Amino acid sequence: MYFSIFRYPLKIEEIYGYTNHFEINETLKELDYLIEEKIISKTDDFYVYADDSESVKKRLKGNLQANKAIIKAKEQAKLISKFPYVEAVGVSGSLSKGYYDNESDIDFFLITTPNKLWICRTLLILYKKIFLFNSRKHFCVNYFISANQLEIEEKNLFTATELKTLIPMEGRTAFKTFYQNNTWVINDYFSKFSYDIKSVNEINKPIISKVIELVLNTNIGIIFDDLFKSITIRKWKAKFNFMNEEDFKLALKSTKNISKHHPLHFQKKVILSLNSKLDEVQLNYNIVVPKEHV
Repeated sequence: MYFSIFRYPLKIEEIYGYTNHFEINETLKELDYLIEEKIISKTDDFYVYADDSESVKKRLKGNLQANKAIIKAKEQAKLISKFPYVEAVGVSGSLSKGYYDNESDIDFFLITTPNKLWICRTLLILYKKIFLFNSRKHFCVNYFISANQLEIEEKNLFTATELKTLIPMEGRTAFKTFYQNNTWVINDYFSKFSYDIKSVNEINKPIISKVIELVLNTNIGIIFDDLFKSITIRKWKAKFNFMNEEDFKLALKSTKNISKHHPLHFQKKVILSLNSKLDEVQLNYNIVVPKEHV
């Protein structure tokens, strides 16, 4: 149901990975029942909700493009990791699920040094504006968290899925600590979730980044961090003044330890779409599934 929002049908092993079943045969049995009741269908190796067989073609094409995009993502992640105060870089969004098309961006998730998040973010945004002409196609740095606040605050199916599918690229030690701080994903959503970061490199900074960090690891660094945070929030409030306060605080969360830039409020849209589909299933098939919260 969740992936049908994106018209992304799943294979049996993928569905099994999202269930709490301990045997894959249990998952197959339930899927067979859903097919028999005409709630879902199967096209080739894919299980599809609402007979959307065209979504299989869409997925296969997106998977092929993702194979090329992930190479670019690794290059960009390596570059991002060289910036001051970056402790880890990962890929999230559609590419982390193995899908990419002409409308997609490469979304990066970053862990930064404590009390330097806004300096880190500002340097990366300046690089994007000056050297990439503000293109976000392959350089969408829209989610930063500080290493001293690694637990994701919003705990729902959307954030759990994003965390489960996140692809760590750089910063092995930081990612290990990150996953250790987010065991709620296993306890509350995906009991079979495990992470493998053995192949993730530790970050080795160039001299220029080390010099910048040395200069800003003083009181002036704290002043600059607060200043950049204040300027960014003021700019966002002016630009997105159509958003109500509650949506702004979630979609554009801006604290000392968190920076999100999701003006389309994708999380809310996905959860509301999912709940609408669950209402549809309950009405048409008398199957009741608990709703999700934003």
